Amino acid sequence: MQFVQLLVSGIAQGCIYGLIALGFVLIYKATETVSFAQGELMMLGAFCGLVVMKLLAMPFWVAVLASIAAMALVGVLIERAVIRPVLGQPAFSIVMLTIGIGYVLRGLVTMIPGIGTETHALDVPYKDQPLQWGSLVLAAEQVAVILVTTVLCVLLFALFRYTRLGIAMQASSQNQLAAYYMGIPVQRLNGLVWGLAAAVAAVAGLLLAPITFVHANMGFIGLKAFPAAVVGGFGSLPGAIVGGLIIGTIESLSGFYLPEGFKDIAAYIVVLIMLMIRPNGLFGEKLRKKV
Repeated sequence: MQFVQLLVSGIAQGCIYGLIALGFVLIYKATETVSFAQGELMMLGAFCGLVVMKLLAMPFWVAVLASIAAMALVGVLIERAVIRPVLGQPAFSIVMLTIGIGYVLRGLVTMIPGIGTETHALDVPYKDQPLQWGSLVLAAEQVAVILVTTVLCVLLFALFRYTRLGIAMQASSQNQLAAYYMGIPVQRLNGLVWGLAAAVAAVAGLLLAPITFVHANMGFIGLKAFPAAVVGGFGSLPGAIVGGLIIGTIESLSGFYLPEGFKDIAAYIVVLIMLMIRPNGLFGEKLRKKV
């Protein structure tokens, strides 16, 4: 049973990595830009939920919906005010800009008196309610992470498969110029993609908060989500989730069965192995360039 509990714990953590990696992939597919601010957007989403619940005294479910909506708006505003003016510049410049956005967001949160420098607990209805099947005992927080991630993946699949907006996003990600000539509002879609990525990051933050608490440095988990995107294939949405599950499971098992400290480097060892045997990731497209 110890192995099963470790496996469930790893899957739950992997779901968090996968949700953040989804943001990486969504933005990359839409704009060919890697956003290293996803971890901080997740952190900001968790703080939004905390503020709505504690300062505004709203129920948990209201806080969840308000935080997701607020973060979607933040994502759209970041794309419109910061990212869009520099599109077309060298990719390195845009990557450094997203890193700067992450530092700015973290700095703004830490400047909030009495909130930003403290560690907070997010009181959720299912906290400290273990679920037991025979001798197997699971934390309700971990089960909630797995269930919500599954539902969110189904909703995203339906969005991209059956709605005009999702189909337009796919067309834009394949060829922005062709999509523009076909009448698709590419710039507006880019803003919506950033908003969607920020909303997904907010969901990840609200799911992670009951497990690790809410603090300004929780965004550093994005450094583990990036390897998940690489392992799954940087252009694949299903790959982001699968990569997250692989990283989370290996991390959980290595932390228990292997020497101390191996857990912290397991994700990067997996990435190195993947880059050596399959550089495009598990679900990545094979691209050939003629020279």
